[in-house]
Amino acid sequence: MNAQALTDSLDGPQLRPQSLLLAFFGDYVMDEGPLYVYSGSIIAVLARAGVGEQAVRSTLTRMVNRGLLQRLRQGRRMYFGLTAEATRILQDGGKRLWEDSAVNEDWDGTWTLFGFSLPESWQRQRHDLRSRLTWSGFGPLYSGLWIAPGDVEVSGIVSELGLAAHVKVFHASADAATDIDVMIRDTWDLASIAARYASFDKRWTAHLGTCSGDPIGTRLRLISEWLGIIRTDPRLPAPHLPADWPARTAQRTFHHIAEHTEAPARQMAAELLQTTSPQTP
Repeated sequence: MNAQALTDSLDGPQLRPQSLLLAFFGDYVMDEGPLYVYSGSIIAVLARAGVGEQAVRSTLTRMVNRGLLQRLRQGRRMYFGLTAEATRILQDGGKRLWEDSAVNEDWDGTWTLFGFSLPESWQRQRHDLRSRLTWSGFGPLYSGLWIAPGDVEVSGIVSELGLAAHVKVFHASADAATDIDVMIRDTWDLASIAARYASFDKRWTAHLGTCSGDPIGTRLRLISEWLGIIRTDPRLPAPHLPADWPARTAQRTFHHIAEHTEAPARQMAAELLQTTSPQTP
């Protein structure tokens, strides 16, 4: 199955080139040490996930400018490798991908409360903070007060964004007068989260038998799409979710296809990727 046929057959959400590139570096580069990949190899691999050459090149440039990738020139060839910031992001994403359950089965009844007040002109800082809080499982209880189930470590977020003087963090449990089910429904859009899981499971289950022709393209799209779903899922406590919550089934489908494509995709990557290291003359 070629790249366009794969894209058409899955008919899933439009995946951003940066998401696919991060999936690529996380799956094939991060654990190989200080490794740089030739730009032509990256273009060849991303083409199998339906991304054109110009989109790959422009995205690589943007990721360099954002401090996620670094360049290494050797002769007339340009290679790209991960920065420390990108490695941190990918390690965190890897834990969510391969270790964490999509449903919080071990909730101890506690909540983390994150209050913040930023100057009106700090639009970029506010966007960055909300993005990081969402990834960490928080939702907006009120405009300046976000909550997440469990004891969530947020000191890294606060220090990296330089917001220590503008936030307050508490760990607490809900009073008996608080209806947790209502609070969850008011804070998170459960219907939208469930719909994304159900759509993912339906499409990938239906196309499992037809996607094996291009394992590396399939795997990149699979990982990128799954990360996009779990990025907006706070892993809410199992006792407060609907009985037919589709995250568990979707996660089983994800792991099944990931295992099915891992070996052939790695073999294909070994054939396609041209790499170098900073020590290579």
